[in-house]
Amino acid sequence: MNPPPDAALDAALTAVALTSDPALTEVETILDRFTHFGVELGLERIERLLAALGNPEQHVPIVHVAGSNGKGSVCAYLSSVLHQAGYRVGRYTSPHLVSWCERICLNQQEIAPSALHSLLVKVLAAIDPNHSSPTQFEVITAAAWLYFAQQQVDIAVIEVGLGGRLDATNVCNQPLVSIITSLSREHWQRLGPTLADISREKAGILKPACPAVIALQPAEAATVLHNRLAELNCPAIWVEPARDLTNGWAEFDSTSPDFQPNPFYPFRYPLPLLGQHQLINSAVAVAAIQILQQQGWQISADQIVQGMAKTQWAGRLQWFNWQGQQILIDGAHNPAGAEMLRCYVDHSPQVKPPIRWVIGMIGTKDHADVLKALLRPGDSLHLVPVPGHVETNLAELAELAKQICPELCACTTHSDVLLGLAAASKADALSGTLVLCGSLYLIGEFFKHNQG
Repeated sequence: MNPPPDAALDAALTAVALTSDPALTEVETILDRFTHFGVELGLERIERLLAALGNPEQHVPIVHVAGSNGKGSVCAYLSSVLHQAGYRVGRYTSPHLVSWCERICLNQQEIAPSALHSLLVKVLAAIDPNHSSPTQFEVITAAAWLYFAQQQVDIAVIEVGLGGRLDATNVCNQPLVSIITSLSREHWQRLGPTLADISREKAGILKPACPAVIALQPAEAATVLHNRLAELNCPAIWVEPARDLTNGWAEFDSTSPDFQPNPFYPFRYPLPLLGQHQLINSAVAVAAIQILQQQGWQISADQIVQGMAKTQWAGRLQWFNWQGQQILIDGAHNPAGAEMLRCYVDHSPQVKPPIRWVIGMIGTKDHADVLKALLRPGDSLHLVPVPGHVETNLAELAELAKQICPELCACTTHSDVLLGLAAASKADALSGTLVLCGSLYLIGEFFKHNQG
């Protein structure tokens, strides 16, 4: 069921072609003006901005998706199925790989640069100079809400940017479904030092009496979520991973005292995205579809199967041909994501050890835990920078890697991702598998330069 490796590049290469579009240049110029405001959680600025735009978010029915890992693929599954069912579907995700247009989609198509530019001009005009400026994320989020309202979408699948409670997407009082994917310790500098703290922030998207879908969670997170669901009287489906039927198919069975039994279950569906973690992500999406069905949304079993089969999500466990060899790319950006990648590496018949890692991480990430999850004796490591983001001292990162895995056969640093890949491809080129990972921003940088 997996698409051909080169098909995974289509969206990214389209984005590369767009970089010469004057409208896209204007989009980047506008959004760059807000870079220095950084990340600042809070709803006051986005609510003021949306009010000045006529509160477009009030006209957009949404499925709201928070979590540490799996948010993007859940959004991809949902939007694909809903589009297959004939609905007019918006999708808002972050970050993008190459182009800002990737973040805002209508019926599986990225917004045109000219359309995004026009929206941003309207958003700029609505900013009140007498108050604190919105952040970059708040500006692009306001543009997404405005676009979906203008396009009169039937439903929008909205991914949380950071956290949940104070995220700029958290402005709707009655989501159709609130989803919380797998939680782990991430962004602790902003969300709190413990998994319980982080879980409370993610649970901020839950709304009174609105149905929820919750992925299987660590005990500490589950306790927080159970308590919050009870406080808000939210009916919920707690989702276990689907059963792997092999040959690219999975089976999901949902039983919850809060919802009617579904006559289609247990339900079998194709699983096009790679990795064991997609058993939980896909199950979460199917459970959310079940809730929408019971709310009256017309989605048949065949449409679910077809929509799942057509799902694509670039930059996450994607194989493709680069300079005559198959390489694996993945945006594993936190310890849990790194563990998922290592699990795939250890169990996929396509992967041959030892691994030649090309890794780039931004400075705010948990470097030690990511390296512990990925590195094994005999592997080689090529460290590269991630341009345009919080820098990491590569020499110090190399020393850390050697301490964590002294049996690495090589550990070197390079000035950019292409040089790192070139070095890794020359080293023992006939053995092992080349893997590029560590940051979605790094994957985007690679796509900017790669033409397949």
